[in-house]
Amino acid sequence: MGIFRQIPPTASFPIYGRDFLSIFKAGSLEEDIKNLLPSPYARITCSGTAALYVITQILKDLSPKRTIIIPSFICPLVALAIARAGLKIAICDIQVGRFDYDLEQLENLCSSTGDILAIIVPHLGGLPADMKAISQIVKKRGIYIVEDCAQSLGAEYDGRKVGTFGEFAFFSLCRGKGLTLYEGGVLITNQEYSGMVEKKFTQLVKDDFLAETMAILGFLGYSIFYRPSLFWFIFNLPWNFWNLLKNKVKAAAEYNRIDFPIYKMSRFRKALGHAFFHRLAPQIIRQRKVAEYYIGHLGAQENFRIMKELPGSLATYPYLTLLFPSKEKRDNAFNALNKRGLGAFIIYIHALTDYPYMKPYLPDGHYPNARQFVECSLTLSTNIFLTDKDLDAIIALLNHP
Repeated sequence: MGIFRQIPPTASFPIYGRDFLSIFKAGSLEEDIKNLLPSPYARITCSGTAALYVITQILKDLSPKRTIIIPSFICPLVALAIARAGLKIAICDIQVGRFDYDLEQLENLCSSTGDILAIIVPHLGGLPADMKAISQIVKKRGIYIVEDCAQSLGAEYDGRKVGTFGEFAFFSLCRGKGLTLYEGGVLITNQEYSGMVEKKFTQLVKDDFLAETMAILGFLGYSIFYRPSLFWFIFNLPWNFWNLLKNKVKAAAEYNRIDFPIYKMSRFRKALGHAFFHRLAPQIIRQRKVAEYYIGHLGAQENFRIMKELPGSLATYPYLTLLFPSKEKRDNAFNALNKRGLGAFIIYIHALTDYPYMKPYLPDGHYPNARQFVECSLTLSTNIFLTDKDLDAIIALLNHP
């Protein structure tokens, strides 16, 4: 492999020249999303975070309650969107060795106060959460469900697409999230709340020519650099630079601000998303095949455990997550794969409460399962650029550490 060859760590879409030639194709990205789920309402936003912010503002109008539950292992932007809306945050630890909520702790948290307004249910890594178990706990208490589908467009649970189980849901169209517009998101709700979304969107979301221009330029840059021969320059180069300065949060591109942008996406970018939306289904099939290939060749391995989809669900696997017995073994595997540019990554470098910049927005608490997960987890890429030779190299390195 060339010294600069780098496989992207997640299965995002490469952008081709023909995609730009198809922007006048009939239809719309909103209709594509609505038909896929299906859902009666979809609104394209500038980011998944902006979509969540609009949702939180609607929730404030629906109830006098002011606390939202989130898991201890999640993207910090979720918490920032809630805090920006002026709502309180309650944190529930995850299960040992899974993304899902610790159900016993969730039950206790929901019953300990009458102020719980909503719960954010993430489907991380394209793995659908256990919606039946969570719904049984929260629905009897009148708690709204907001699904975080940022990493799971097209995933299914119990025969239904994720994003259709709660009152609200949001998806991300950010780079690295599969179907991408460099930055972008989708807000989903049912017919009952669609009018409220439209009204709140008009109030909160305005045109911002500069921000949208920068997003378009970013998209164009992404279309050039999102390939193994150039990805090193936009991925490893910043990673190495910030690690040299001992700033691991910025190295992992996980430094976020509460004043995240909220603006209208242009028709141009939405038309681009519609132009290559037809590639989503075959892309998910391919991701699942790569994940199954890993599982078939690594499933008997005793040095780590593979996180798999729950029975009755269909994961999209934008990456496959491994759990090692110790941080040392995880780091050894990561370093071996990273030296070869094979797309290994660590999804979040901290539990939510351990990001220094998040301290002002979060309650105090101890969340050992999230911290253990951070220390022992590693993700394998399912990217379209992986060759058979790459896959065999990954399997060989993990089978013979």
